[in-house]
Amino acid sequence: MEQDFKALDAILAKYRDRKGFLIPLLQEVQNELGYLSQETMKHIAIEMQVPAADIFGVATFYSMFRLKPQGKHIIRVCKGTACHVSDADGIKKALVEALQLPDGENTTADMHFTLMEVACLGCCSLAPVIMVDDMTFGKLVPEAIPEVLEKFRY
Repeated sequence: MEQDFKALDAILAKYRDRKGFLIPLLQEVQNELGYLSQETMKHIAIEMQVPAADIFGVATFYSMFRLKPQGKHIIRVCKGTACHVSDADGIKKALVEALQLPDGENTTADMHFTLMEVACLGCCSLAPVIMVDDMTFGKLVPEAIPEVLEKFRY
């Protein structure tokens, strides 16, 4: 299926004569399209006359870039030291089970939730902690996960 590149081309036009443009360009494209698909990155490489490997290298190096569509709600599980010793692994396992995520997947089939691990959420006194979108939930136990998720169901 061929992608409509009108919105993408409008963004590219703003960066044609700029040096050091790649990161802000990719950020703007991701904000517009939601993620950076292979097809999108190839189009950027061709139009901006940049090696495709450079585009892909930047997109895969920085964790802020997404190469697959993400769910409506982003769940961040803190894996920092305080959370780790307070059962962050149990919290993640409960999330995977409640979201019914298959092995190797982090987004639910209905595109409602995406689960991500992060190094630290800066809420050590609340360990273990997760963030759903911009809401923080701390001092969690695995049994509380279904109730937390219910707040974000349709």
